[in-house]
Amino acid sequence: MAVDKNITVATKVATTIDKGLDSVSQDILIALYKKIPILGQSIFNFTYGQILAAITLFLFIIVFRPLLTSLIINTLLKLAKKSKTIYDDLIILNLRRPLRFAFLLLALYSFVSILYLRNDIINLLLGSLVIYNFFWIIWSILTSLQGAIYKATNHLSKDLSNELTHFIIRVIKLLVWFAGVSSILSLWGINVTALVASLGLGGLAFALAAKDTAANLFGSIALLIDKSIKIGDWIKVDGVEGIVEDIGMRTTKIRTFQKSLVVVPNQIVATSHIENFSRRDIRRIKMTIGLTYDTTSKQIEQIIKEIKNMLQNHQGIDKEQTMLVNFDEFADSSKNIFIYTFTNTANWQEYLNIKEDINYKISQIVENNGSSFAFPSQSIYIEKTNTKLP
Repeated sequence: MAVDKNITVATKVATTIDKGLDSVSQDILIALYKKIPILGQSIFNFTYGQILAAITLFLFIIVFRPLLTSLIINTLLKLAKKSKTIYDDLIILNLRRPLRFAFLLLALYSFVSILYLRNDIINLLLGSLVIYNFFWIIWSILTSLQGAIYKATNHLSKDLSNELTHFIIRVIKLLVWFAGVSSILSLWGINVTALVASLGLGGLAFALAAKDTAANLFGSIALLIDKSIKIGDWIKVDGVEGIVEDIGMRTTKIRTFQKSLVVVPNQIVATSHIENFSRRDIRRIKMTIGLTYDTTSKQIEQIIKEIKNMLQNHQGIDKEQTMLVNFDEFADSSKNIFIYTFTNTANWQEYLNIKEDINYKISQIVENNGSSFAFPSQSIYIEKTNTKLP
């Protein structure tokens, strides 16, 4: 009689309490209680059958989660091989972690459902995790499509394809992140717009911050449209000189030659004078050499003639650019010759090698013509007089 009573009670519990399970699961529990009566007994308002089923299903999903994930991923990859593009393969591979997380959510959902632990708070928590997983999937898809976006931007501008791709991906991911957070807050009954509006001074501060963010955002757009700089360029802007490492939505990162990283807001970069050294294809050589005052006019004339001839025949000099070699001035300690020309390369190391070779050749020309370079000096003359001392 006691056994029949336990079965009756267990059956009544299984059929009257909403466990969040479908009718098939309830029928299985009822049949289980009838075959094994002890499972119908209760502890802490849970039957042994509920506890056993909840733990068993939870552990089954957790243990076989890697296998189930690999099975689904491999099946989808086999189907993706029929297509000619690689982006579907990348999307499937990047979905591995969100899919594993989805199985974890399934295990949690099954556990709380069988034990009838679901209430408003747990439902909100599970719903938040589901929304998080959904936007994680979207995030993974966007990451997989970077190559496709790069191809599209490459048709618009080959020089700025990297910057445009990074910019577009960041903007889209920011929108996805904002949409995800807003969805979770809305699920909890929080109105994001009303929340910001109700902050008062905080809302004003937020608006001011958004103003600067918008200015930096439009500054980055202006940089990309104007094509004034790109990653890898050697630039000087707002007193900062170095190599552009990154152009973001808010800031531009510049690595100085002292290897420090300087972050400059894009609105400053867009509104400042930018000196882009990488855009030049030649470099200038400008110097003044001073000869001693005992150098004669004929020597100076010959030195100038030989320097001009040397520059005109030098392989590292651009012959189509301005070339000047002139007796410039009588300085305090020297007779100065002004030299102005351009190398045919913008590479710094090659430029230094060319300039070094020219310096050697100028030194030889000056020495071969019997002159020498002057250095700052003063001559003191003592005047002789016929005055006799008393």
